[in-house]
Amino acid sequence: MKKKTIVIIGAGIAGIAAAIRLKSKGNDVTVYEANAYPGGKLTAFSEQGYRFDMGPSLFTMPQFVEQLFEAANQPIANYFEYKKKATVCNYFYEDGTTFSAVADEVEFAKNAAHTFNVEETDILNYFKRSKKKYDLTASLFLEKSLHKTATYLNADTLKAIFNVNSLDIDTTLSAYNSKVFKDERLVQFYNRFATYNGSSPYQTPGIMSMIPHLEQYFGTYFPKGGMHSITMSLFQLAKDIGVDFQLNTKVDEIITEGKKAVGIKLANQMVSADIVVSNSDVVPTYRQLLKKHKAPEKILQQPRSSSALIFYWGITKTFPQLDLHNIFFSEDYKTEFDFIFNKKDVHSDPTVYVNISSKDEPNDAPKGCENWFTMVNVPSNTGQDWDEIINQTRQNIIKKLSRLLGEDISKLIEFESILDPRSIESKTQSYQGALYGASSNNKYAAFLRHPNFKSSIANLYFCGGSVHPGGGIPLCLLSGKIVADLIES
Repeated sequence: MKKKTIVIIGAGIAGIAAAIRLKSKGNDVTVYEANAYPGGKLTAFSEQGYRFDMGPSLFTMPQFVEQLFEAANQPIANYFEYKKKATVCNYFYEDGTTFSAVADEVEFAKNAAHTFNVEETDILNYFKRSKKKYDLTASLFLEKSLHKTATYLNADTLKAIFNVNSLDIDTTLSAYNSKVFKDERLVQFYNRFATYNGSSPYQTPGIMSMIPHLEQYFGTYFPKGGMHSITMSLFQLAKDIGVDFQLNTKVDEIITEGKKAVGIKLANQMVSADIVVSNSDVVPTYRQLLKKHKAPEKILQQPRSSSALIFYWGITKTFPQLDLHNIFFSEDYKTEFDFIFNKKDVHSDPTVYVNISSKDEPNDAPKGCENWFTMVNVPSNTGQDWDEIINQTRQNIIKKLSRLLGEDISKLIEFESILDPRSIESKTQSYQGALYGASSNNKYAAFLRHPNFKSSIANLYFCGGSVHPGGGIPLCLLSGKIVADLIES
């Protein structure tokens, strides 16, 4: 590939990944980031002796991180360490049921058969079907651009077409799970995987039952130093191979001449470039950086994914029954998703995600204490009274956790910080504070996402959670790869 001058707007995880791949091919790469730090949602903060990962709290598919070090020809051990978790997550149900989801599939099936109304073979067959769906579609839907003809001219596409009936795209995830399992607790267990891309299990298609495969087959991991170390290790790698980062530098416009991107405009200068890559959310990219161009309104107006309301709590006690990841299920799951996607009143009994990195990194909390990342799924920001929602939700969460753990949690909170859809939007430019861009509550959702390139503007590309293939660490890393491959070709 001929050496090019490339500018990347945004130092989110996708932007950093694209920068590493493009620099490794010999290009001049500069990344412009409005914040004073890299990583976007994948960042951290420390207060009063507690350290908190602010964003994603689950690390899966580490091979996509490893590939970046391979591309840069640098030893990953010099930058990044992680370990596989024997227990993926602890689950707590309102009827008193508790379940520890272990990583080993056979042991998982055995434990599930003991806890739920299910046969071991039913669980193992579910895993097999999930794996088949992933194997049939990954190379098509996740690893390549869906908007290039060449993507469809291969044997993998034909194989997926011939097996389309096994993908369950014409039923919902919840309907599929209810057909497979009789125990409502187990249906709820597998329905929750819709939240991995910010969707509703009652709307997203059954093909999403492949998501448990990513967690069970590939495993879940904990990075040494916490999730933020993913950002910092890749940031350091990029700098070491020569990527230039301009932090605290806001881009005001993508400059075009005719039908070609030729650079960017900053507050006090123009920067010329052969290639422009936007790692900013696709909506503000059009609304703020491409004002002179017609926006793809149908794409931009798609319903957003769920957002999050997160309470970062310093807890003055340790709970032996909790692990790194814990989920306290809602008793009425469907009502909860009605709240999230139909903007109903605050759900009084939310599903609560409690992640405690101090279980694996004791220095993340003072001795005898724990750092609780306490999250519930909420709607994206469309002008709700968030102060009132926060107040009610906080009370509901404390009431729920206190009941299920048998202790008044409110008396144990010595530190608190809050992140809501408004602050997610302001800190990361994610439109409406949606965590995954557009929702996937449609069987055509994969095709409706914005492409990784702009057909009407040459030399302009897009990566990140708001474009193909979607949000979450693995998919954002893949979007960086897709963009790099498109530019190289």
